Amino acid sequence: MASWVLRGGSVIDGLGGPRYAADVLISDGRIGGIISPGQAAAGDDIDVAGLVVAPGFIDMHAHSDLAVLADPAHVSKAAQGITLEVVGQDGLGYAPVNDEVMAATREQIAGWNGTPDLDYSWRSIADYLAEVDKGAAVNVAVLVPHGTARMIVMGTQSRAAAPAELLKIRDIIAQGLQDGAMGMSTGLTYTPGMYASDEELVHALAAVRDIGGYYCPHHRNYGIDVVDGYRACIDIVKEAGVPLHLAHCHINFPQNKGRAAEVLAALDEAMAAGVDITLDSYPYLAGATYLAALLPSWVHEGGQEAMSDRLADRGTRGRILHEIEVLGSDGHHGVPMDWTTVVIASTQRPENAWAVGKTVAEMAGERAPAGDAFLDLLVADNFGAGCLVQVGNEENVQAVMRHSAHTVGSDGILVGERPHPRGWGTFPRFLGHYARELGIMSLEEAVLHATSRPARRLGLADRGVVAEGNWADLVVFDPDAVGSRATYENPRVLPDGIHYVFVNGEPTIERGSRTDARPGRAVRRA
Repeated sequence: MASWVLRGGSVIDGLGGPRYAADVLISDGRIGGIISPGQAAAGDDIDVAGLVVAPGFIDMHAHSDLAVLADPAHVSKAAQGITLEVVGQDGLGYAPVNDEVMAATREQIAGWNGTPDLDYSWRSIADYLAEVDKGAAVNVAVLVPHGTARMIVMGTQSRAAAPAELLKIRDIIAQGLQDGAMGMSTGLTYTPGMYASDEELVHALAAVRDIGGYYCPHHRNYGIDVVDGYRACIDIVKEAGVPLHLAHCHINFPQNKGRAAEVLAALDEAMAAGVDITLDSYPYLAGATYLAALLPSWVHEGGQEAMSDRLADRGTRGRILHEIEVLGSDGHHGVPMDWTTVVIASTQRPENAWAVGKTVAEMAGERAPAGDAFLDLLVADNFGAGCLVQVGNEENVQAVMRHSAHTVGSDGILVGERPHPRGWGTFPRFLGHYARELGIMSLEEAVLHATSRPARRLGLADRGVVAEGNWADLVVFDPDAVGSRATYENPRVLPDGIHYVFVNGEPTIERGSRTDARPGRAVRRA
């Protein structure tokens, strides 16, 4: 394996301390030394004068489950300086599965991941990680998705799990953890996780307590009951006795403007009482999901054929729209719908591409009420459309970002005609716009949020810090230029200021351009 000397730069080691001048030796995939400037032996020198050498960034909430296998370049993430992604998020994933669940999952979350041409022959977490080990642009860690495990045992039925089913779900979670998963995720506003009680989750989390890892929930309510939603997560981990990592910790919707302090106070109180908590967020106001997620939970039961039947029935259709528009459905976190905030980001069928970039209100135009246009598009696109939801609040985003438990997660959806720019710009935007331009934290602290803190949550002692002997997952960037150019209108634009990226000691970005290397491997729970 080749070796390099990153010569003449400043090191931000990921621990939050001030940067310092040093040369960094990369040898045999690891950091071979951190050496006083000019003292390293001559070798394959890379001049990084005026640049920062930092640990590679860890994306704590990624939807690249299929992209890391299907796209050898994976430049959207590689070019941001990301060296490790955590997939299997929001309770839905592609392992562990059986044949039926693989087919159903591919259909359900096509709006997140598309349907790339892969053989899909893996079934277990171990099988999936073995696929990653064949080579990827980044390292990959995985969570066991609770919803997928539940689907194996009881399909998409809207009922409590029987005692024997609880044991089967827990056994599936346990096997995934033994295969190397980092913990368990849930998607409690998605089918079928939304049908699980808190007691079921505590039962499943016994596997995490016994084997190791953490709990990562997409919890039940980010809207009308946002504080109670976060408190419920705390109550679950207290009873289960496991660490908590809060996925995409945002406090959205106009009703919640300025309420970040309430959520963070609840977290601080729990942390002071000994609860192990971390969280992640992305530096944008809009959220993103698949369009069908906005439906009330009861509409999803039985799968897409049953959903189509419900939407075709005039009376049922009226009930659905009344819940969404007047009462506020659980699919929209209890908040009555404002159709001007929902933007179509992608469609599965080409004939529906005309809707992309339009709000649901704009899409409906003069032809039909907005709610009917929403339901019609769902059916016409086989429930495969994706959307952005413009309900964020800048004050809350910044408050969460400053918290001592904060890490960075892109929540990046990379498919579709006009996906969310967070898939291309999260980490450069965090460093450039928020740290450098707005000054909400120092660059050194921002790097800590993106490196050593998530590495600690994942239990990785040899990543996330520039230290001799650690894996050489490194990013070299210009502190004065790093930033995102991706926008909602033009999301697939690569960032500025990222000069070099090394994954396991091999360059994936060299002088700002993607190499053909695929040094990424599966990272398993210790």
